[in-house]
Amino acid sequence: MSGAKAIVLDANILIRAVLGQKVRNLILTHASSVQFFAPDIAYADARNYLPPLLEKRGVAPDTVVTVLDRLESIVLPLDVTFYNSIRKEALNRIAMRDADDWPVLACAMLLDCPVWTEDADFFGTGVATWTSDRVALYLNTASKR
Repeated sequence: MSGAKAIVLDANILIRAVLGQKVRNLILTHASSVQFFAPDIAYADARNYLPPLLEKRGVAPDTVVTVLDRLESIVLPLDVTFYNSIRKEALNRIAMRDADDWPVLACAMLLDCPVWTEDADFFGTGVATWTSDRVALYLNTASKR
C-alpha cells in the first residue's frame, strides 16, 4: 500500500458497528486518515447474522441493515478475486483455529496491514491483530502520521 494506514475488519466488527455507537464512531472518526477494508464475505456474514440479533432486540432489521449498507462507502468491501490468490497460504496460517476466517487474513496479508476483530483465532497468524478495546491506539497513531 502507498504509505496510508489501513486495517481489515472482521465480520464481528461490522456487526458491532451496526449494533453500537463505539465501533461506528471509531470508524467515522478515523475515516479520513485510515483506510478500512473488509472481505466481501465479512459483509455477507454480517447480513446473515444481523437479522436474528436484531429480532432478539426487538429492532426492525431493515432500518439497521441500512447502517451496514452505508458503511460500505467507508469500510470498502474487497472482492474474492482480490484475495483468493493467497487462499492456500492464509488457510495454512489459520485453518487450525477457524478456516472460515481465511478471507480476512488473506486481505490483511495482501494489504500488509492489521486485522480488527474480537476473535482470538487471528493471534499467531503473523498479522497484527487489534481488538475493539485497544484499536484506538493503532487508529490514533495512524491519524498522527
